[in-house]
Amino acid sequence: MCLSRDNLVIENLALRQQIAALKKERPQPALDDADRGFCVALRTAWPRWANHLVILQADTVAKWNRDRFRRHWARISQQQHRPGRPRVDIEVRHLIKQMALDGWGAPRNHGELMKHGFVVSEATVSGYMPRRPVKPDQVKRRLAFLHNRKQAIVATDFFTVPTASRGLLDAFFVIDYDRRPVVHLNATVNSTAAWVIQQLREAFPDNTAPKYLILDCDAIFRPEIMRFIKAMGTTPRHIGYRSPWQSPVAEQ
Repeated sequence: MCLSRDNLVIENLALRQQIAALKKERPQPALDDADRGFCVALRTAWPRWANHLVILQADTVAKWNRDRFRRHWARISQQQHRPGRPRVDIEVRHLIKQMALDGWGAPRNHGELMKHGFVVSEATVSGYMPRRPVKPDQVKRRLAFLHNRKQAIVATDFFTVPTASRGLLDAFFVIDYDRRPVVHLNATVNSTAAWVIQQLREAFPDNTAPKYLILDCDAIFRPEIMRFIKAMGTTPRHIGYRSPWQSPVAEQ
């Protein structure tokens, strides 16, 4: 037998009053892992989950999800059968630093190592490059460039989003440097060059591409993406390695 709307409202009020009384008696009810898992799953599956919390706060449920995600990946990193990527030999590391001190950048450094039979990626070479001090004049020139051309500049970057299933989403966004609106935002479980190109198409339809696009040294920005950006009539500008201050995104 279906209850009428009035009966449902009264039943809802009665249940809420009893829960409120229970909360007075036990301000911090004991919750087990099953309760926490249910709340985390509800947070993911139901958009209005936060509006129906009585004995919990939304921040508490979000914290449970973050802690669960952190514990999951901590266990994976501690497993002996998955030690991670092996380190480069110490001789190669010293050679990378020596060539960097001679003024060689990461691409040239990587090319010379490959010529001599050292199999190592350019990203790994960049990771072992010594950190260069920030030059005040370089900072001023960069800020002047951003200020004078801010109406023609957009920037793009990636960030990761943990999911309730303890996975990771790659989130890609494009931001306008002038007034800082987010021009485009999307996420995927597997970011590829073709997917990034499609996001750029959606971000700048009908010949609305900007004059400059600032991006970092992420390996995802492959040559085919650079060719597509230039084909749009946009000039890509890479920020320096380990120089987040050069990105308009970092100024947020």
